[in-house]
Amino acid sequence: MGFFSKDIKTMNDLFMHGLEDLYYAENQIAKSLPDMIEKATNPQLRAGFEKHLKETEGQIARLEQVFKLLDAEPKGEKCPAIDGILKEGKELMGEIGDEDVMNVGIIAAAQAVEHYEITRYGALIAWASELGRGACVPLFKASLAEEKATDQKLTVLAERRVNPQGEKTSEAGKKAAKGAASMARRSSKRQAQPAAKAKRNGAKKARRRA
Repeated sequence: MGFFSKDIKTMNDLFMHGLEDLYYAENQIAKSLPDMIEKATNPQLRAGFEKHLKETEGQIARLEQVFKLLDAEPKGEKCPAIDGILKEGKELMGEIGDEDVMNVGIIAAAQAVEHYEITRYGALIAWASELGRGACVPLFKASLAEEKATDQKLTVLAERRVNPQGEKTSEAGKKAAKGAASMARRSSKRQAQPAAKAKRNGAKKARRRA
């Protein structure tokens, strides 16, 4: 069943469906992360995935706490969206041969997952607040903070450490900026010289007239 269904008639139905959807998603992500860890050759990227696997296990435990707060049995609702994202990432990893390109591809696949989770946790926080289920909100927020932090770390790795082209572009940009600043200083100096010379000449004439 998709995220939006004709069976959802109330905000409570929507909230519970979202909760079950995310519980299913987190469990599927936990199953897929070991494959990403195995394929990653960059040490920092691999370590990041290993850390996030532990975080994901903690996120599953938090969702189970939410179910407990609601006196409901933890269960997942099959989610075609996360299944599609994970399948696409797996197929992508199977098509790449170069190690550097593999690392960049894995990051892209992982960030697609993170963005999905970020939107779902954000929605659950809003719905829990509207339904007066404040006790659930801190649990959702803790997981949301981890997802955002992971996404940011993946971006940093892609731009500065893993993506060779991104690193070159960054260095080229720094050199260009340094060169532009140097040219600006030289130009400013050249422009200042005639003015200073004219000022000195004017002072000499004034002394002669005196």
